[in-house]
Amino acid sequence: MHVVIIGAGWAGLAAAVELSRKQIQVTLIEAAQHAGGRARSVAIRENIFDNGQHLMMGAYREMLRLLRIIGMNEERAFHRRRLCLEMRSPHRDRVRVEFPARSAPWHVIAGFTNATGLSRSERYHALALCVRLFFSGFKLDRDASVAAWLVRNKQSPLLSKALWEPLCLAALNTPLDQASAEVFIRVLREVFAGRRSDSDMLFPRLDLGSVFPEPAVRFIQAQGGAVHFGERAQALDIRDGRMHGVTTRLGKIDADHGILAVSAIECLRLIQPHSSLNDIHRRLSAFRYEPICTVYLQYPPEVRLAGEMTGLLDGTGQWILDLGNTGHPGRMAVVISGPGPHMAWDNDALIARIRLELTQHYPQWPAPLHTFAIREKRATYSCHAGINALRPAVRTSVQGCWLAGDYTDTGLPATLEGAVRSGVQCARQIISG
Repeated sequence: MHVVIIGAGWAGLAAAVELSRKQIQVTLIEAAQHAGGRARSVAIRENIFDNGQHLMMGAYREMLRLLRIIGMNEERAFHRRRLCLEMRSPHRDRVRVEFPARSAPWHVIAGFTNATGLSRSERYHALALCVRLFFSGFKLDRDASVAAWLVRNKQSPLLSKALWEPLCLAALNTPLDQASAEVFIRVLREVFAGRRSDSDMLFPRLDLGSVFPEPAVRFIQAQGGAVHFGERAQALDIRDGRMHGVTTRLGKIDADHGILAVSAIECLRLIQPHSSLNDIHRRLSAFRYEPICTVYLQYPPEVRLAGEMTGLLDGTGQWILDLGNTGHPGRMAVVISGPGPHMAWDNDALIARIRLELTQHYPQWPAPLHTFAIREKRATYSCHAGINALRPAVRTSVQGCWLAGDYTDTGLPATLEGAVRSGVQCARQIISG
C-alpha cells in the first residue's frame, strides 16, 4: 500500500507518523520549504520565532501520544502548569481563577468558589453554569452564539468580559456574538470533564518547529517514508470513483490513497475539477476566516511576568506570554485573536498601541529593545454558530481520497489537537481498511 499525503502541516505529519509506524509506505509533499504549516518557526533578524502563539493543554492527548512515538519527551518540550486565569485591567480589580490540584470536577468547583475579582453572585452563577454543563453531559439542544448562551445562563457582563470572552477568543478565535456555543462547550468538556491534568497548560520550552514538525519529519524518513519540500500538488488523479495519485510539476505520484492535509482554501483548488466532490466543495466554499496578530517585544532579560501568561482586558492586546522559558529571557508575545479595528492599522501603529497598553499594565518596565508583528489574516476558519453542519468528514465519496485538517468534523475548533486528531483518524481508517 502506498499513501501520498499533500501538506506537511500538523495534520499531514500526524497522518504520516501514524502510517509510518505501521510500516505503510508514505510520500509526503509540501509546497513550502519547511514543515509545520501555520504552526511553524520562522527566522527573523537571525532569531527564531514562532509564527504566532498556540495555546496547548493537557487535554491534547493525541498530540502528546505522537510526541512520545517520535521520541520527543514531554518534559523536554513543555513546562506543564496548572491552569490559572489571571485577567488584568487598568480600570478595575484583576480577576483570578486558579484551579487547584484536585480531581475533576472538584478542581473546577474550588476554582470558581475561591475566585477573586468577582462578586459572590458572579461566582455563584459561574459555578452554577459549570454544574449545569456537567449534568447535561456538555450537550446543547441546538447551537447558538456563545453570547446568547451566556445570557440564557445568567452570566453577568463582567463574567462574560473577564472570563468567558477571553477563553472563547483563545479557543475559537471568533467573536462572542458569533462563536458556536456547541464548539465552545466541547472545548470546556475536553479541558474540564476528564482528568484533572487535562486542564493543565503546556508552555513550550522549544520553538514550535523543534517540538513536533522537525522530529516528525525525521521519524517519517527513518521509517522509510519520503518527504519532499517545495513540491506543490497540481492536480488529483481521480478516475472511476477512486484516487489513483497526485500530479506535481515533476510528474505523477501513483498511490492507493491520497490525504489532502492542506488548508480548506487549498483543498477547494484541488477538488474543484471533480464533480464527485461537489458536496465538499459547497461546504468549504461557505467557510469564513478570522485573523490572529502577534506582537513580539524584546525587553531586557530581567523583565519577567509573575507567571507564563496573563490576560489583558479593556484594550487591544488580549494575552501576554513570557517566552523566557524558551531560552529568550525578556521576550514577550502579545496575542490578538479575531477581528477588530487593529486590522486597519499598519504594523507601526499596532506596535505603538500595544506598547502603550503594556505601559499601563506594567509601568515599571523599560522601553522594549526591539519589536515586530506577525499577522495571519486567515489564521483559522470562523467557528461561528452552525459551523459543525458545514464541516466535512475525513472520508470522502471518492475511494482512497481523504481530508485531514482542523476544519474537518473533529468537533474541536481550529487547534493543533484538532489537526492532529484528523490526521490520525485518516491513518487509522486507511490501516483498518
